[in-house]
Amino acid sequence: MTEFDKMRQGLAFNGIDTDLRLRREAARLACAKYNAHPSKGNLRHITRLFAEFGSLVIEPGFQCDYGTQIHIGERGYINFNCVFLDSAQITLGDDVLIGPGVHLYTVDHPRDAATRAAGECHAKPISIGNKVWIGGGAKILPGITIGDNAIIGANVVVTRNVANNERYLG
Repeated sequence: MTEFDKMRQGLAFNGIDTDLRLRREAARLACAKYNAHPSKGNLRHITRLFAEFGSLVIEPGFQCDYGTQIHIGERGYINFNCVFLDSAQITLGDDVLIGPGVHLYTVDHPRDAATRAAGECHAKPISIGNKVWIGGGAKILPGITIGDNAIIGANVVVTRNVANNERYLG
């Protein structure tokens, strides 16, 4: 089983594996093509990486690890300079508004220094419901689910699940 297969199945994987590094490089180049000349036509460089793509606006500065684990609903908006580390699935529902500089982190590292130095990683999915608004600079940690109609405050670190209609202000 490849490290990519392990990653996609939610198992521990080696993040410094050559195949994974090359996949991240391909995603980085696709993002760079769009970010250098943002247009509807160039958006395809990013969206063809995605597992699922409804419709949304992505402002320049977008970065992702692989793109292959990103599922996008309808009518969303991703503001400037957002980062999606998609070692596990990232799912955005419909009508999601993401402020500038928001980071979604599915990947995590072992707390043991030797294991971490050897490149071991693990990842947990992030799920964002419908009609969610995430304020600028927010950070969403691995394994978080955000319910429908929730509001995430600017510059907060989301460390727990957020219920439907909840305002999470840190």
